[in-house]
Amino acid sequence: MILEAVPLRIKPGQSQAFEAAFREAQSIISAMPGYRSHELQRCLEREGEYLLLVRWDSVAAHEDGFRRSPQYQQWRELLHHFYDPFPTVLHYEQVEGGGAS
Repeated sequence: MILEAVPLRIKPGQSQAFEAAFREAQSIISAMPGYRSHELQRCLEREGEYLLLVRWDSVAAHEDGFRRSPQYQQWRELLHHFYDPFPTVLHYEQVEGGGAS
């Protein structure tokens, strides 16, 4: 399992609209092959900052399966205009013995 971690900074005054758009967009990602789960966390200390965590079967499921799919275009149209700056996406794998699985 791979964890995609994406810190998101949303344009000022757009948080409510972003959250509404994300509620719609999450059905897109959750229907993708190789998808396992996701969560969107809102930062308590910094308004407009979020952390998106998505669990995938593999990096390829995310990069090749989702990001090259027609559904990704819908995701992009719903969400990408909220970001400032555009986020950096990183993938992580659990370290053996490094916590609960």
